[in-house]
Amino acid sequence: MKILRKLMMLAAACVIAPALAHAETRVVFVTHGQAADQYWSVVKKGMDEAAETLKVKAEYLAPETFDMPAMQKLLDAAIASKPDGLVVSIPDENAIGPLVESAVKSGIPVIVIDSGGSELSRKLGALLYMGQSEYDAGVAAGEKVKALGASKAVCVNHEVGNISLDDRCRGFADGLGAEVPVLQGVMDPTEMKGRIAAHLAAHPDTQFVLTVGSAGADPALAAIEEAGLSGTIKTGTFDLSPTILKAVMDGKMEWGIDAQQYLMGYVPVVAFDLMKRYKLAPIADYPTGPGFVGKAEAGSVIELAKQGVR
Repeated sequence: MKILRKLMMLAAACVIAPALAHAETRVVFVTHGQAADQYWSVVKKGMDEAAETLKVKAEYLAPETFDMPAMQKLLDAAIASKPDGLVVSIPDENAIGPLVESAVKSGIPVIVIDSGGSELSRKLGALLYMGQSEYDAGVAAGEKVKALGASKAVCVNHEVGNISLDDRCRGFADGLGAEVPVLQGVMDPTEMKGRIAAHLAAHPDTQFVLTVGSAGADPALAAIEEAGLSGTIKTGTFDLSPTILKAVMDGKMEWGIDAQQYLMGYVPVVAFDLMKRYKLAPIADYPTGPGFVGKAEAGSVIELAKQGVR
């Protein structure tokens, strides 16, 4: 009987040991972008699909609007929960940077995505930055518009104060080699359209409208069309959506700038799972863009955008 009990205890230990060795990895995302936003919904989809594939627990947290105090509270709570990995966007260094540093000092590995950039991510102790250099992407956009022969442009920014979006406009002006006014926009598409229409009416010499995200792209197209300026004023945007890609295919928009944000959701989950299981740590940044999707490429990407991965 004693031998039987020992054998049963040994068998139970054999079952428990692998479970302990491969305890579920838990990753928390805290970003400034709501999952309902077209751009951030792609990030969340990447996170969800990686978590499902790897059997990892992943959580996505974001404030209801662009709200740094609310994001700070979410980040505080995430750090206190001690996840195996923390994924953070840093649209405001002063607001978010100290919390990222505290997470790193407490032993939580951090990957920065979308906003913040390589230099800041390294300064704060993060493992790496995933995303594109927003300033350089803006420069490239400005150079493309300059090649079209345009010199009078406006940059429509729906989140003024978000350093990444501000950098897009700043880079655009530098690439164009001209002064570019920044039109402060909003998330509400009706009000956004009204603001763009008012700017075009007040500045009839405008030749190009750049929007820094999909929140401004549709209203810009509508404002230009309603003003009877389609074909006269050209436009382009950061980020992709089915509507944007259809406009590119139809010649109503020059291009969409792709940051491949699905990778920003998928890859960190994989990286943190590998860290927990095998102590394998990434050592280099992971640029995901910019990629300009023009008329020649839009047709091959639009179905992927409809699936929520581009």
